[in-house]
Amino acid sequence: MKPALRTLCLCALLAALSIAAPPVHAEIETARDLMEAGDYAAAMRELRLAARAGNAEAEELIGVLYALGLGVARDDRRAFEWYLRAAMKGHAGAQSGVGWYFETGRGLTAPDLVRAYLWYALSAIGGDPDAAISQEEVAKKMTAAQIKEAHALIDDYRVWLYPFR
Repeated sequence: MKPALRTLCLCALLAALSIAAPPVHAEIETARDLMEAGDYAAAMRELRLAARAGNAEAEELIGVLYALGLGVARDDRRAFEWYLRAAMKGHAGAQSGVGWYFETGRGLTAPDLVRAYLWYALSAIGGDPDAAISQEEVAKKMTAAQIKEAHALIDDYRVWLYPFR
């Protein structure tokens, strides 16, 4: 295929994808407006559309709705799962939320301080200003061996989630 034709085909494909892709940013802004107005069920519908497109911000906000029982029955297990989806995409706020769930054990079988420390540290790396404080607080409950284990996990995750930090 000639370079000019290949470029034209690529441009056509990108244009088609942009037309077919949902306006994720608009859905999130609409959802935030609906949440502010107290219409959590409608906000959830908007957020699910954006989450289906893989948007971490939408996934984190769905976690918030389940965590607080806004427009849905409060469900710590589902909240954790939504936070985890966003956290694995590098969403610092969701990472802090995952850390909190591991620290408290809510929605899980038991607390896991090593993983709480891990997720708080990743959140701090990602820019969450409160995560370092949470990391320090959970460290007070841990042994030196647990902190060492957490740092090994941090090294594993950091290169994947934050390759340039």
